[in-house]
Amino acid sequence: MLSLLPNRGRHGFSLIELMIGIAIIGILAALGLPSYNAWIQNTRIRTAAESIQNGLQMARAEAVKRNTPVQFVLGDNSAWTVSCVTATQCEDLTDGVVGTRAATEGSSTAITVAPLPEDSDTVVFNNLGTVSAAPVPFTQVDITSSVAAADRPLRVTLGVGGNTRMCDPYSGLSASDPRKC
Repeated sequence: MLSLLPNRGRHGFSLIELMIGIAIIGILAALGLPSYNAWIQNTRIRTAAESIQNGLQMARAEAVKRNTPVQFVLGDNSAWTVSCVTATQCEDLTDGVVGTRAATEGSSTAITVAPLPEDSDTVVFNNLGTVSAAPVPFTQVDITSSVAAADRPLRVTLGVGGNTRMCDPYSGLSASDPRKC
């Protein structure tokens, strides 16, 4: 015989079980938030460092390709411009500019870019792809963050031959670690 009474078995979750599940998810999210913030800041540092390294490599390649001096100018935060030293030597380009990067592309205002020597912000590559001595070029750029969550600064080094390298200045790395400066 068919029963007209509804099925009295349990289906779904009770309100208390749902609230306990949401509370557990909230606690886990709160515990993971500091690590997430550090990861975001370290990613911004890496983005800025890779961008500067790519800009230097672009300037060197354009100097060789165009057989003319090309300069890399480091701007505020992690902004940069690659252009011909003499705009008339690159007539196919607007104002001789090969490429640019704004500081707002992938970085934040919390990123600090410090070239060494401090008063130098320009590197000129000659037609052989090596670094010209005038003006005095920077030899390294330290990229850090002013946010306390970030814990891994990076450094981009520039050799006399025009080669670039991104490395980690952290002193706790072993001497055999390829990331060590």
